[in-house]
Amino acid sequence: MRQTHRRGQRLEYGILLLAVQAINYGIDKIPPVTLTAVIGQALLYTGVVQTPWKAEDVCISSVKVLKYHDWRSFLLSNFEHGSDMHLYYNMVSLILKGSSLESKYGTSNFLLLLSVLCITCSGMYVALGYGLMHLTGDYGYYTACAIGFSAVLFALKVIGVSEERDGIHDVGGFKVPSKIAVWVELILIHILVPNASFVGHLGGILTGCLYCYTYFGSIIDRMISKATGKYLIHGEEFYRRRGYFF
Repeated sequence: MRQTHRRGQRLEYGILLLAVQAINYGIDKIPPVTLTAVIGQALLYTGVVQTPWKAEDVCISSVKVLKYHDWRSFLLSNFEHGSDMHLYYNMVSLILKGSSLESKYGTSNFLLLLSVLCITCSGMYVALGYGLMHLTGDYGYYTACAIGFSAVLFALKVIGVSEERDGIHDVGGFKVPSKIAVWVELILIHILVPNASFVGHLGGILTGCLYCYTYFGSIIDRMISKATGKYLIHGEEFYRRRGYFF
């Protein structure tokens, strides 16, 4: 998630880079939900998909949701982006993470999981802004407005790590254990990209942890499996069910 500013409705450099990356990856290798999400957000950013709002109109903040009950921002803020490069980095990340998880979980399961994560990440952002305001006395946490898919991407990264068990990840050139990779990435982005939303990214990580390491995830899995008729399970429970843990 990133602080908002007006986007230009033209074919910008980041859009071209995204198209090249998608073609190099292989359009046919990108599962349908992931591909639809990437194309949809690109079309939304470029203005091909016409909407009655501007990107900055639907940025999410605690005050907009809790005081003014702006549910449009609560739902739409994940899908808008502040710049072409913001979109580019997020969509390339979605291609990689989405292709892996959608292939494991199945298209219908992944679609519902992604929907749950979008709502939960927005809720976590609002809760963190409200809580940090009271904890620190800084009203800026309550009013900070952000847009972007990166909170959901951080949640997906946590889920992906939970499926890998132990491993090593390259984060900005540093080799770190997979279990702490998301936390290292959170800190690096905060240092290198000052206008990125630290609270939004933190909210995505906490949402992923909530799903992977608490009973909340089991409830979501059962609800999704019941809706689709297809089994869904994640994290350490995924391995226990397959005999990796005793």
